[in-house]
Amino acid sequence: MPTTRRRHMVTETDDVARALDAAAREWPDLAGDRPALLRHLIAHGHDRLTASAVEELVRKRAALTTLSGSMTGEYPTAYRDTLRREWPE
Repeated sequence: MPTTRRRHMVTETDDVARALDAAAREWPDLAGDRPALLRHLIAHGHDRLTASAVEELVRKRAALTTLSGSMTGEYPTAYRDTLRREWPE
């Protein structure tokens, strides 16, 4: 079928076969269509990666919020300016 999209050839290695078999158990309506299972696995994997990235961002923001202001008063007034004067430009 003509298309302008890139095509990918995937060999069904043992790992790929196991993944497709597991996908067939998860989505039995697609069990007889291994290419459809592969597309579904790719979409599902993308969703998980996206969710993981969002979870990581939320975790980092929570850590920043927790630490925000925790170092207040640890350095003397104008410490940064004093430090910068010690380094040549």
